[in-house]
Amino acid sequence: MYSHGMAAPGGKADQKPLKGHGALSNPAGRFERRRLEAVDDGWYREEVPETVPLSIEPDHARSLISTNDSPDIPFEQSINPYRGCSHACSYCYARPSHSHVGLSPGLDFETKLFYKRDAARLLERELSRPGYVCKPINMGSNTDPYQPIERRMRVTRELLEVLVRCRHPVTLITKGALVLRDLDLLGQLARDNLVGVGISITTLDAGLKRAMEPQAASPQARLEIVRTLSQAGVPTGVLVAPVIPALTDHEMESILEAAAGAGARWATYILLRLPHEVKDLFKEWLAAHYPDRAEHVMSLVRQMRGGRDNDPRFGSRMRGAGLFAELLRSRFHIAARRLGLNTQRAAGLELGLFRPPRAPVPQLSLDL
Repeated sequence: MYSHGMAAPGGKADQKPLKGHGALSNPAGRFERRRLEAVDDGWYREEVPETVPLSIEPDHARSLISTNDSPDIPFEQSINPYRGCSHACSYCYARPSHSHVGLSPGLDFETKLFYKRDAARLLERELSRPGYVCKPINMGSNTDPYQPIERRMRVTRELLEVLVRCRHPVTLITKGALVLRDLDLLGQLARDNLVGVGISITTLDAGLKRAMEPQAASPQARLEIVRTLSQAGVPTGVLVAPVIPALTDHEMESILEAAAGAGARWATYILLRLPHEVKDLFKEWLAAHYPDRAEHVMSLVRQMRGGRDNDPRFGSRMRGAGLFAELLRSRFHIAARRLGLNTQRAAGLELGLFRPPRAPVPQLSLDL
């Protein structure tokens, strides 16, 4: 039984935001056969807590590197050090991944976290395989590798240490200030063109950030990350992501200006994506925080998604379609060109320096 001061999975929340959380409810994942619904019979009402306790458990992964052949993703290999994310972003498209382990994409995604145990050992094993082909590995395409528990678990840092030893290229996407802790490793990789870092900036409005991304770094802190990494010689860019129509889209130019001023070399943007359970969770969040414009936001989303809340098709899922999507695209390119972003053709990260880790030597038999 789930009890977070609200309905059990499948039930509705009381629509009161919880401190430090983006989700308002804990709905059952789409693979669950049973759904429970809370009914107020007038006799007893559970007291609503101010927050939900955090739990951290090991994820017993058998392999580490995931591959994809998606035409609209600029990498083929990725690693997710963590499952779930305590940054608690209300819009996070990775939320449905919790459904695969029998948990809710709502509050469970923010509070029931898993870390990859023995991640560094698994990575060394996979990199040492005879058939391994060196290609950049991305960290941060699903959940944030520098979310708060990384300070204690250090999974991301241990993985970076392996990649530094092997001279393996890596790209990172984060909105966590903890990335600066690893500046020593990132600097070593940068000297040989083995790293690129993307900082996600959704808004420059601190109040909106606190409601939408309650546990992530502040907008000014993220700009400072861009500045510090750039000054240290680490190639750094900015993702204006996600762009939410009628809520954050008006900030596109100001975010790009601030990023360029902080030293960003490149920029891109991604339209709000609402796959599977995320669509209902985000609508709950909108209704609680911005009831006056909730329907307008979703109306514009549907205009760019072929009349639906989400469009998963390659080619349109990242940018959308229609007049509003075209306007966003034009605004981005005009601003990026004016600010000198994306002017240098990316040569790609260095692949030729890769040194596979020494494969484990099997123990010799003592039989004569």
